Amino acid sequence: AALPKATILDLSCNNLISLPSDFCSLMHLVKLDLSKNRLQQLPLDFGRLVNLQHLDLLNNRLVTLPVSFAQLKNLKWLDLKDNPLDPVLAKVAGDCLDEKQCKQAAVKVLQHMKAIQSEQDRQRQRKLQAEREMEKKREAEQRAKEAQERELRKREKAEEKERRRREYDAQKAAKQEMEKKTKKENVQTRKPASSSRPPQPPRHKHSWSRSVLRVLLFVLLCVLCTLAACKLTELQHQPLCISVNTLYEDVLAALQNHKTLQNMLQQNSQQ
Repeated sequence: AALPKATILDLSCNNLISLPSDFCSLMHLVKLDLSKNRLQQLPLDFGRLVNLQHLDLLNNRLVTLPVSFAQLKNLKWLDLKDNPLDPVLAKVAGDCLDEKQCKQAAVKVLQHMKAIQSEQDRQRQRKLQAEREMEKKREAEQRAKEAQERELRKREKAEEKERRRREYDAQKAAKQEMEKKTKKENVQTRKPASSSRPPQPPRHKHSWSRSVLRVLLFVLLCVLCTLAACKLTELQHQPLCISVNTLYEDVLAALQNHKTLQNMLQQNSQQ
C-alpha cells in the first residue's frame, strides 16, 4: 500500500489464502504473479486494477472469478491452470501451455465475465424494474385505499347530514303539529264565550209531549185492532165485541149527525 504506483508485483509461492480489499488500490499494476498460493477467491472489486495486462493465477484454489473481473479491459495474458474452476469457466479458459493459449484465455475469460456481468446487470435491471412496478402498484393501491377511505368518509358525512336533516324535519313537523293543535284548542276554548246565540229552551217539554203522543197512538192502535178483531173474526158474537160494535155504530151515527149539522150551518151561513 505504500507503493501505490508499483507496476510489477510477484507474490507467488507465499501460501496466501486471501487478499484484502485494499490490495485493489494498486491500480498501476501491469503485471501480477499470484501463482502457487492457496487463494480461494479474489476481492470483489478486483476489477479496479484496470491497467493490469499480465495475470498469473496458476495452482490456487479458485472456483470462480469476481464479476468485476470483466473490467480488466487491458488484460492480455491469463493463466488459470491447476485451479478447481467451475466447469463452464474451465472450458472457457482452456489450457495455458504457451503464449498464444494464455492470450486466448485472457480474451475468452474477459468475454465470458462480461457476459455474466451483462446478465447480472439485466437481472438487476429486471429486479429494479419489478421493484419499481411493485412500488407503483403499492402506491396505486395506497391511493385507491385512500380514495376509498375518502369516499367512505364522504358517504358517512352525507348520511350523517341526511340523518340530521330528517331529525330536524321531524322536530319541525312535530312543533308545527303541536302549534296547530294548541291553536285549535284555543279557538275551541274562545268560541263558547264569544258565541251570541240565544239559550236553547229546555228539551224536557218536547220529550213529555212526544211521550203523550206515543201513548195516544198506542191507544188508537189498540182500539183499531180491537174493532178489526170484533168486525172480521168470530169474536164478533162475544159480549165484549157486541158492546164494542154497538159503541162503534153509535159513534159513527153521531159523527154523521155532526156532519149533517155542519153542512146545514154552512148553508145557512152562505145564505
